[in-house]
Amino acid sequence: MHEASATQIESAAVAGMATKEIKLLVLDIDGTIAGESNNISEPVKEAITAAKAQGIKVAIATGRMFRSALRFHQDIGSTLPLIAYQGAWIQDPASEQIYQHLPVSREMAQQLLDYFEQPELRSLLSVHFYINDQLYVREITTETQLYAERSGIKPIAVGDLRQVLTTYEPTKILALCDDTDIIDNLLGSLSRQYTPAELYLTKSVATFFEATNPFANKGIAVRYLAEELLGLQPNNVMTIGDNFNDLEMLEYAGIGVAMGNAPSQVQAIANWIAPSVEQDGAAVAIEKLLLSQ
Repeated sequence: MHEASATQIESAAVAGMATKEIKLLVLDIDGTIAGESNNISEPVKEAITAAKAQGIKVAIATGRMFRSALRFHQDIGSTLPLIAYQGAWIQDPASEQIYQHLPVSREMAQQLLDYFEQPELRSLLSVHFYINDQLYVREITTETQLYAERSGIKPIAVGDLRQVLTTYEPTKILALCDDTDIIDNLLGSLSRQYTPAELYLTKSVATFFEATNPFANKGIAVRYLAEELLGLQPNNVMTIGDNFNDLEMLEYAGIGVAMGNAPSQVQAIANWIAPSVEQDGAAVAIEKLLLSQ
């Protein structure tokens, strides 16, 4: 078993009264159950298996594409629908039923593309449009290539991305840049330009700016999975995440766990702070909060 600090154990005591009520565990992927290796470690898999043995259902909620997240869903043996694209796409891999698909409107997508292609930004950003669980890009940049390798998908270069908008609306729009200040400025600027009722804007990692439908975020998706599909309440749910796109699901859950590698703003709203992903923090959280009761 893993060891936790005294502070973590004290925090567990605060949440302890609710831990026996947990019936659903929802996990982010990158930075939470998958670190640099891009795989789930054995200790994390074992902890998830032990939680399932106690009757706790387990699900994935990720910003990844559905097909990129599928192997992680299979690795943990989840029987629930998979929450992908920040909640814009919810699908049961077994039945292939799509419970929810909330794309970005064509008008909003065109506006964002115009913004990204301003002369001072165009050469700095790699822009990704996700349509029908495929990745469309203007060109294959270094950032796009690295992203594709980690995601296990093949991007489709189309030149002008406006071409794909004539027929489809994107599930998600992503802008990548190695300069985190540019991503921060992008998020700040566009958050002032668009209200939360128009677009959901977030960062999944420091170099990823993401935009989805305003009704698509992990909090709304986890609530749908818990309440609509499973008949549960927030106090029956524990979520674990590591970044800004996890805020809403951490706030929704009866127990929201932030990883030790999460930004301080994310840790601040969590009920409990786990060790980092490279220290198998998700396993520690599961063991201390769900298995030791």
